[in-house]
Amino acid sequence: MIISATTPMWVLFGLVIVFLLVLDLRVFHRRPHEVRMKEALAWSGVWITVSLLFGAGVYIELGADAGHNFLTGYFIEKALSMDNLFVFLVIFTFFGVPSEYHHIVLFWGILGALFFRAVFIAGGVSLIHAFSWSIYILGAFLVVTGVKLAQGKEREFHPEKNIAIRLFRRFFPVTTEYAGKRFFVRANGAIAATPLFITLLVVETTDIVFATDSIPAILGITTDPFIVYTSNIFAILGLRALYFVLAHVMRLFRFLHIGLAVILVFIGMKMLLTGFIAVPTDIALVVVFAILLVSILLSLVMPAATESAGKS
Repeated sequence: MIISATTPMWVLFGLVIVFLLVLDLRVFHRRPHEVRMKEALAWSGVWITVSLLFGAGVYIELGADAGHNFLTGYFIEKALSMDNLFVFLVIFTFFGVPSEYHHIVLFWGILGALFFRAVFIAGGVSLIHAFSWSIYILGAFLVVTGVKLAQGKEREFHPEKNIAIRLFRRFFPVTTEYAGKRFFVRANGAIAATPLFITLLVVETTDIVFATDSIPAILGITTDPFIVYTSNIFAILGLRALYFVLAHVMRLFRFLHIGLAVILVFIGMKMLLTGFIAVPTDIALVVVFAILLVSILLSLVMPAATESAGKS
C-alpha cells in the first residue's frame, strides 16, 4: 500500500539535507584535512541522530507502518553500505589519493548519488506498479546476488577495468599529478582532469552498481517513493563519516559479507513469497538487525586465522 507523503514532509526533508550538506562542506570541511576518528565518530553520531529523528517524524505524520518501513529501509541500506566501504578504501588506495582529500571525493560522490538513486527508485517503483510480476524478478535477483556475495564473487573489484575511466580518457586529457582539491586544471592551454576527478568518477560509477543491490532490497519492504528515497538518502549521507570510522577496522568484520548475503537472500525470498506469505515490516526489521549484529559479533569473537597467528 502506497503512503502519500505530504508536501511539507518533502520540503522538510529537502531543507534538512541541504542544511547539513552546506554545514558539512562550507563550515566544518572548508579546508581539506585528514578526518580523524574523533571527528568521524561525531559526524556519524550527527547523521544517525538526524536520521532517527526524521524517522520519528515519519512515524508521527504518516503512521506506524511508514515509520517501521523507513527504519527497516534505513538499516538495510546502512548494512549494505558498510561492506561497500571496503571498495571505497580500495579505490582511494589504488589511486593514491591523499587522506585529506578523501572527504571531498565522498561528498561530491554522495551528491551524484542523490540524483541517480532518485532515478533508480522512480524506475523501480514504476516497474513494480506497471508489472506486478516484476517483483518476483527483483526478488530472484537479490537471492542470486546474495549467494554470489556469500561465495565472495561480489567482493572482487578492479578500478583499472572501469569502463567509465576508459571512455573518459579516450576523449578527455588527464594529468598525472594531483592539484590540491581541484578536479580540473588548465594544462598546455587545455582543460584537463586531475586524478582526483578520475577517483570521483570511479566512486560514482561504483555507487551506481551498489544501487542495483540496495534499491531492490528496499523495494522489497515498501514501494512508497518517499519512504524508499528518504531512508536510502539518509543512510548514504552518513556513509562518508562511517567510512572514516571503519577504514581502520574494516578487515575485522570478516563475517560481515556473509551477514549481508543472508539479508539479501531474506529480502529476496520475502519478495518471491509476496501473495503467499506476508512478513510484517517490524519482523523484517528485527531479522535484518539480528543478522547484522550476529555477523559483526562473530567477526569480533572469531578473528581471521592470520590475525590470530600474528598475535601469537
